[in-house]
Amino acid sequence: MRQVIVLPYQSEWASEYMREADRLREVFGARLKQIHHMGSTSVPGLAAKPIIDILPVVDALEGIEQFDAQMEALGYEAKGEFGMPGRRYYRKGGDERTHHIHLYATGNREIKRHLVFRDYLRAHPEEAAAYGALKEQLATTYPLDIEAYIAGKDAFVKELEQRAIAWENAHD
Repeated sequence: MRQVIVLPYQSEWASEYMREADRLREVFGARLKQIHHMGSTSVPGLAAKPIIDILPVVDALEGIEQFDAQMEALGYEAKGEFGMPGRRYYRKGGDERTHHIHLYATGNREIKRHLVFRDYLRAHPEEAAAYGALKEQLATTYPLDIEAYIAGKDAFVKELEQRAIAWENAHD
């Protein structure tokens, strides 16, 4: 059973991302076009589950499964689309999850959605603080129920996403 743990921001999350990004660059080589740290651990000051979310962008999804064995050698489970068409998902750490990889091909709209959300929270520390407080409260309320934790933040995240998109559009 996975326990829901939300920690205060840890500065080492950035260096953990960098170490793992280097490993992913070795795995995907020339197919890798960009790589981003995303999710709550990518926002300084934001409380988060201590799981590093990484968004690699590759030239195309075709044939990308050829890298699954190398990913498994790094400790990842290859989960395919895992409910999201156009994505390849990998996770590391079993019930003690440490990393999630959300791999997309260049041009997928989800890339911008994830990065705008991250950048909005980085630019609006008061929003990040409110989001962190909600996550801490939900983790305390539902320490053994990841589904309830996720459901509890859904409406807040959707509102944040709308504000992030409006903010991005105002800056374009």
